[in-house]
Amino acid sequence: MNFELDDDHRMIAELVRRFVDDELIPLEGDVLARDVAGEGVTMTAAQRERVGRVSRDLGLWGLDAPADVGGHDLPAVAMVAVNEALGRTIVPFTLPPDSPNLRMLAATVTDRQREAYLAPYVRGETISAIGISEPGAGSDPAGMKTVARRDGDDWVLNGRKIWITRAARADFTIVMAVTDREKGARGGMSAFLVDRDTPGFHVVRPIPMIGGETTYEVALDDCRVPGWKLLGSEGQGFAPMQLRLGTRRAEMAANAIGMAQRAMEMMIDYAPQRTTFGKPLSERQTIQNWIANAATHLHAARLMTYDCAWKLDQGRDVRAEISMIKGFALEMAWRVLDHAMQCFGAMGMTRELPLAQMAARIRLMRIYDGPTEIHQWVVARNLLGTRA
Repeated sequence: MNFELDDDHRMIAELVRRFVDDELIPLEGDVLARDVAGEGVTMTAAQRERVGRVSRDLGLWGLDAPADVGGHDLPAVAMVAVNEALGRTIVPFTLPPDSPNLRMLAATVTDRQREAYLAPYVRGETISAIGISEPGAGSDPAGMKTVARRDGDDWVLNGRKIWITRAARADFTIVMAVTDREKGARGGMSAFLVDRDTPGFHVVRPIPMIGGETTYEVALDDCRVPGWKLLGSEGQGFAPMQLRLGTRRAEMAANAIGMAQRAMEMMIDYAPQRTTFGKPLSERQTIQNWIANAATHLHAARLMTYDCAWKLDQGRDVRAEISMIKGFALEMAWRVLDHAMQCFGAMGMTRELPLAQMAARIRLMRIYDGPTEIHQWVVARNLLGTRA
């Protein structure tokens, strides 16, 4: 078992870290000011253009995309370091393309879909979204009610999806639907590529979330999709969806480690400078305990995440490990950020520091892609042998 990155992967991870430190973190003050002004946690168009151009020129696009469509094909272990570095900042930027949807596409596309969807996606020319959750069917895909029925060579989709990130600006959305009600998730769930301008595909409303983020609700009303846009095999959409979810959960764990690492570093820098009742905070045992616990739990979370990624690269079943790191890393980061905000006192409550925005992101992530309690249940039922 070897978690060490080879020289090429270490250089890429370090390049991402420098990109975050040099290009993204300096923008945090502007991003926070726009949020306070009611404009959301966003960059300006000029800032987005610059960071996109710089990251592309550095060769940081398509890091884990397949080589046959222009990607670098980085292993999961290398992406842990990349995503930890990206987690250190509140500036909303993803190195194109979004890894979770990328992995699902790469595992399922036909040759025609590869040219029409995957290749442009890897080149950063398109934006994607995915519709899984529904009103009343979130963590339990067996409750999915969106259906797809054949009509000649086409498929017709009907239903509603909710909590979709980027739905309003995505060029295409991967929509999960039931194609065989009796089989359900075991052979009756399929995935479809639905373009933004497809008749019957309606973005119903934006849903403002904490932390300045927005998700969307989508309605599918007799949404006709050409047969060649069935993603993967009919009825076999559950496994690729799980691949996508597993990628996202591992990414979130690494992001959380990056946030917690930065929060701990902020405490370490601040504690010796702030004096209360004649002593610096760094001499207070409570602060020392917070920093020591942060370092210990960060070390554990990082090792767990690298272990999971290494097993994933070996082709092993990591469903239990994915649930472990998603729950452990995010709950760890939540505690570290809470202690960092407490350490900074009133300043920790302001929207001038990145801590409150990071805390809001972690609070969202503790729900996204399965809440902590669901992942604990997954681990426990596996150990107890109660899986159906």
